[in-house]
Amino acid sequence: MTARRNKPNGIGMVPTIEWYGSHVRMIDQRKIPSRTDWYTCRGYRDVIKAIQKMVIRGAPAIGIAAGMGLALGAGSIRAKSFGSFMKKFERMGHEMLLARPTAVNLRWAVDRMAALARSMEGHSIEEIKAELRLESERMLNEDIEINKQIGENGEPLIPRGATILTHCNAGALATGGYGTALGVIRSAHRKGKKINVIADETRPWLQGLRLTAFELMREGIPVAVIADNAAGFLMRQKRIDLVITGADRIAANGDVANKIGTYQVAVLARTNKIPFYVAAPLSTIDPTIRNGDLIPVEERGAEEICIFRDRQVAPVGTQAINPAFDITPARYVSAIITEKGILRAPYKAAIKKILTAP
Repeated sequence: MTARRNKPNGIGMVPTIEWYGSHVRMIDQRKIPSRTDWYTCRGYRDVIKAIQKMVIRGAPAIGIAAGMGLALGAGSIRAKSFGSFMKKFERMGHEMLLARPTAVNLRWAVDRMAALARSMEGHSIEEIKAELRLESERMLNEDIEINKQIGENGEPLIPRGATILTHCNAGALATGGYGTALGVIRSAHRKGKKINVIADETRPWLQGLRLTAFELMREGIPVAVIADNAAGFLMRQKRIDLVITGADRIAANGDVANKIGTYQVAVLARTNKIPFYVAAPLSTIDPTIRNGDLIPVEERGAEEICIFRDRQVAPVGTQAINPAFDITPARYVSAIITEKGILRAPYKAAIKKILTAP
């Protein structure tokens, strides 16, 4: 894989991820806002590494990357029979699933690609490879349209002149484009609601400080950044009207896994009588998980906390606990905004109904 220097552009002009000839390339999100570099993946293991190393992040974007990565991997398979092809392809899918455990969109994408390949038994191997690439492109285009619909559905929840707190980055960079939580914010802004956004920094990767502020500033949406531990103070001062975040997995009962720190923001919002909304596509809902306690939570290395910009800031030898996500119980969630509508408690019944609707 290689990284290519690119001149800074607005998110609307630079795709999060795309096919580039026979390769897949994505914006290296570790380098924003200093510069926007393309990170080029020439094989499916390059995509796995990109997911693991946070080149690309955000549940929907990870799902799209997995789909493209498997299509990329399929292109390299040398097999004469369908059975031999599927054995190698399913092995690639298993490797892809291990990239990051919490975001369910990764598994959704792997399952979708595998189901397509299995359905094409009787076709030539080259036809299967071509269709897998087309399917990954459909996943990207569908995600953008889904995000726009989430934005349209959630916009009525945003009062005119509201100040909105958001945690982490659930924008174009976390998706195929437009965004989930930021998609709602974009829709409200485009309706002329004169909103203001507060983005908390979101330690330890600073997705709010680096990525959310980057996106909103380039779209002309007023945004201010705060330290993570300032949210409660601002809520108590009544300087925040609502909170909206994305999600990495939603359990069948409405419990939400999202970036670490989301749970404490939700608790603070409830204490201060502030609505807490979650915006996510239906693909983020995992009906096989009964509740949030059963969602696997990824733990990452101590260096993400103890080292900042290649400089050791903690005493050498310091131990660190670094969960990448936390679980917000459904009772703290005011509504879940999806492409098919807004879900409200009781979430178990609402989720079952929307997932089984035609």
